[in-house]
Amino acid sequence: MTSATADTDTPGPAAADERPPDAATGGLAGVPDAVRRRLATLDRWWNPYSWLITALVVAVAAILRLTDLSRPKGYIFDEVYYPTDAWDMLQHGVEWDEKTNGPAYVVHPPLGKWLIALGEKAFGNNEFGWRISGAIAGTLMILILIRVAYRLFHSIVLAGIAGLLMALDGFQLVLSRTSLLDIFLGLFILATFAALVLDRDHYRRRWLRALERGYDPADNVRGLPWIFPWWLLTAGMLFGLACGVKWSALFFAPFFAMLVVVWRVQARRSAGVRRAFLSGILGDLGYLILSFVLTIIFYVATWTGWFVTDTGYFRHFREANGLSEPPILGALLNLVHYHSEAYNFHSGLTDRHVYQSWPWQWLLLGRPVAFYWNGNGSCGAPSCAAEILLLGTPILWWSFLPALAALVWFGIARRDWRAFAIGTGVVAGLLPWFYFALADGRTMFAFYVLPALPFLILAVTYALGAIMTPSTGTVAGSGRSDRQLIGTIAVGVYVLLVALCFAWFHPIFIGQLIPYEDWSSRMWLGSRWI
Repeated sequence: MTSATADTDTPGPAAADERPPDAATGGLAGVPDAVRRRLATLDRWWNPYSWLITALVVAVAAILRLTDLSRPKGYIFDEVYYPTDAWDMLQHGVEWDEKTNGPAYVVHPPLGKWLIALGEKAFGNNEFGWRISGAIAGTLMILILIRVAYRLFHSIVLAGIAGLLMALDGFQLVLSRTSLLDIFLGLFILATFAALVLDRDHYRRRWLRALERGYDPADNVRGLPWIFPWWLLTAGMLFGLACGVKWSALFFAPFFAMLVVVWRVQARRSAGVRRAFLSGILGDLGYLILSFVLTIIFYVATWTGWFVTDTGYFRHFREANGLSEPPILGALLNLVHYHSEAYNFHSGLTDRHVYQSWPWQWLLLGRPVAFYWNGNGSCGAPSCAAEILLLGTPILWWSFLPALAALVWFGIARRDWRAFAIGTGVVAGLLPWFYFALADGRTMFAFYVLPALPFLILAVTYALGAIMTPSTGTVAGSGRSDRQLIGTIAVGVYVLLVALCFAWFHPIFIGQLIPYEDWSSRMWLGSRWI
């Protein structure tokens, strides 16, 4: 892997097949080459080969997620809640309780259910209808991950590997083929991160253009160049949609905000600005606040059905309790009360469940969730079994912890901003759950880890890139070529093993009816997986 300091954007690991435009030369002579290299970004994003790899991997992912999507028949696991809520929202505008013929009390925001409702609107209230939106969301996650990996590593090979690893992950596959909310949460969190990476590149690119036009970073009179953060505001909108699926998206807010500030300070320092932190921090915080305002606006917009139907739960709570209810403010205050009640519900949810698990078990696949089981049917054996088990592809998942160790090592040793960014996503997706597990023993399940999954896969990709690329300082010659060849073979073997492992477990990812002995042979950790 090529060395990259915290304020340097050099080509990523194994980047020989795709280098960024030569930002180290050309342009006005007044900008030193060292500054150009520090501010270099991936400008040539329209690389036909990168998009060809993207299309091929996304096609594989789509086939795996869409094939026979309507099986198994009926609701599986928590599909008893969300598809029925989605269908009711099409009829009534809000979730509905058929027993009371009134609005239902639910504790998750409505956007994920509205996305499920889109599929039901298009294809009907059936298995394909309520699962198609999740399958599309899961496929889009892979598309975005490939493009993020390409921008981070500047390598078509590594971008393709990142996408392929997610395409061949049973955990993401099962959630893509099931009508739950978490796949939409994962999609919007990853899209938010992608927008932040684009904002980082945009900010650095504009700084380089300012220097090329003769801007003097030592000139305290002119002030800093004005750079409007289009992608940062886009990230705020996307993050509002993530919150509109599940509130756990908020765990990422402080970590993403920290990334924005750190990246901008690094860019100003790379451009030669003195006191890089203090000179622009007010602008950074101001734009972050504006972005968060957009988050709130887009989040509240996901409750449009609750506002306009006039029949949502707690919609007229103040009026029912003898309080004044102004037309707009009253509705907002009622929504605040709804959120307070829902938060109290989540905070007090400590009921035991047979498939609950703790955060320290997740990456080890200590307690996967059984979504579906059927022992009936003919499979050519005396006893048969069909199961859908929310299980990550074991070889991939059991490589997460070593990859994270490598990420920390390279991040510290090489001051690599990519390791810092990827690690931040992992921490945001995992650390808060450790707190709640230890603080109040809250009921939680393995699928809560899905928003962190893209970052975990990026960590593996980062480590693979380090294996494929000669160490810095190795002299050109046979030693360098041999190291690259051995590393490339090792990475190829790893990806092949992940693919074979995925194929082996595929029947229990999709609920295929197989002989009971075949099913039992896939229960590698025995009772922990049963």
